[in-house]
Amino acid sequence: MLGKIKNFVPILLLTLIPTLLLWAPFFLHAETIWTIPLPSDGMATVVANYDGPLYIAVAKTFYNLEQLKSDFSFNLPVEYFAAHFPLFPLLIRLFSFITYSYSMLVVTVASSILAILFFNKLIKKYVKSQEDALFLTFAFALFPARWLITRSIGSPEPLFLASIIASVFYFTEKKYWAATFWAIIASLTKSPGALLFVAYVAHFIFEQFTRLASIKTSEMLKKINFKIYPIILIPLATLAVFLLFKYKFDDFLAYFHSGDNIHLFFPPFQIFNHSAPWVGTFWLEDVIFIYLIGALGVVTLFQKKHYEIAIFSAIFFATTIFISHRDLSRYFLPIVPFLYVAFADFLSKKEFKIAFLFIVIPIFLYSLSFISQNAMPISNWQPFIH
Repeated sequence: MLGKIKNFVPILLLTLIPTLLLWAPFFLHAETIWTIPLPSDGMATVVANYDGPLYIAVAKTFYNLEQLKSDFSFNLPVEYFAAHFPLFPLLIRLFSFITYSYSMLVVTVASSILAILFFNKLIKKYVKSQEDALFLTFAFALFPARWLITRSIGSPEPLFLASIIASVFYFTEKKYWAATFWAIIASLTKSPGALLFVAYVAHFIFEQFTRLASIKTSEMLKKINFKIYPIILIPLATLAVFLLFKYKFDDFLAYFHSGDNIHLFFPPFQIFNHSAPWVGTFWLEDVIFIYLIGALGVVTLFQKKHYEIAIFSAIFFATTIFISHRDLSRYFLPIVPFLYVAFADFLSKKEFKIAFLFIVIPIFLYSLSFISQNAMPISNWQPFIH
């Protein structure tokens, strides 16, 4: 027991300290940090960051359309809220006795602890020492900065990443019931969670094909590994969400009718269309680096024969090339933990550790600047508190 507590304390500190440091300037109502001007609204700026207030609205009303119209003035059609899956809002509602706003932050931070804890469990499988695992966990707690931001505001991403990492970790351990449980959590949190089922089926087919290639056809059925069968429950989570939307919105496919929320377009790479609604800029060279790192990571995972991780990463990466949204780095986050696995050998080297320490300050400055400018305009805070 003492050993588990001792191992947990670094994870807790790695999660909490960066977030508390980001919150401090807002909590203290600092006017500027390192010449960066900050709003005067204090922690309200953190709470108001997109899409936190929208999840609070769902938490408070649980898709009650009339209440959404009467209590909140977002100037959005009520169908828009079908893009916000129910698990994160339900958890906010569960702890709303401390106010909805602070409940949202507590759930986000608790989910972040879970995500970093499972990342530590995962990365230990692929590095040579406990010290390397702890350093990479430290790196993951801060980088990419978009991850640090999403886990320091009201956001479902930490819960989503925690459940994805946990599910894939247990899948690599061949603990299929646990993998299924966490895949269901992911699917109830955000719609791309369903890709875990696709990845597991693809891995099952790949594994069986490679195992059975040299076996006579008459013997194949006897040799197939059916222990993976719990994964058939994963799509039921998405079905449950759509049934809920049928009841609440009178539309089984309300998610697909939620407006300009689904940013998948064909042909791929439409993010480079500067006139697209959610792009709006031609300053997009960083997107090429995201694609490059993602593709290199997927190839490396296959090269290292980490097939369970490689197949999920490949499937998820394939969807990102169809996303047309300036905030591609946020959509890319579910792949990031597995890129750490792909590049673990290099990232554990002294050279990277020195370079990483150099970028810690830029990470915090970018995060402060982003949070300060990414807040929704809210004139009436009453619905978000009580």
